[in-house]
Amino acid sequence: GFGGNTSCVEVRCGSSRIILDAGTGLRKLGDAMMMEGKPLDATLLLSHLHWDHIQGIPFFVPAYIPTTKLSVVSGHNGVMSLGEVLAHQMTAPVFPVRLDELGAQFSMREVRAGEKLFIGAALVRVAKLNHPGGSYAYRIDYNGRSVVYATDTEHYACVDPMLRALCEGADVMIYDAQYTPEEYRGDTGRSRVGWGHSTYVAGAELARASGVGQFVMFHHDPQRTDAAVLELERKTRELFSSTVAAREGMEIALDALAQAA
Repeated sequence: GFGGNTSCVEVRCGSSRIILDAGTGLRKLGDAMMMEGKPLDATLLLSHLHWDHIQGIPFFVPAYIPTTKLSVVSGHNGVMSLGEVLAHQMTAPVFPVRLDELGAQFSMREVRAGEKLFIGAALVRVAKLNHPGGSYAYRIDYNGRSVVYATDTEHYACVDPMLRALCEGADVMIYDAQYTPEEYRGDTGRSRVGWGHSTYVAGAELARASGVGQFVMFHHDPQRTDAAVLELERKTRELFSSTVAAREGMEIALDALAQAA
């Protein structure tokens, strides 16, 4: 019902195509893009470079097509350059095709917290998150609408002021809500403190504090059943009524959402 692929979200801003993270969901997105029959010019914003957020790239069919233009953006990781990381995962013996053998035209850019960049007419702002090895959130503003993508982050004792500022008044906030508070504390097994993920309660608190239009619960625990995700969705709606748990294939039209509000 909810799907099991790792993180990948597409945002369309007019003719601009923005892809948030390149998890295994990127494979299905690539297949859908190929069905359109048009050359692809897209920007890939990576929250960070852990495997579950980049492992879709070798299976992204448009990356093999010479007419594809793919701009890849990520924050500094302090270990390798962005290009080195993406090449590293496509080396023998773990994969038979090297990154430099792909047909697409790649460009790489590394950004820092606080930076702003334009993708077509869309303004993208960058903020740092709390995750082992580092992670980055992105806010995309276009034509009076806005979406924040903030996954793989661990909440603090209070609402993160930088993340609150990034989310302020956004139409949609996609936020890491992997754990329950009990799971996070370790009441029901190992503590998850320090693992770099958040809870549905912290997400609802951030949504209220930031005045967002809709909270999309993201990065579900891989061991959670569909029924359990639905139960967390119900509990979260008691804290922030405009909440929905992310599902594979879900589409949100920001213009329609704003008009309904």
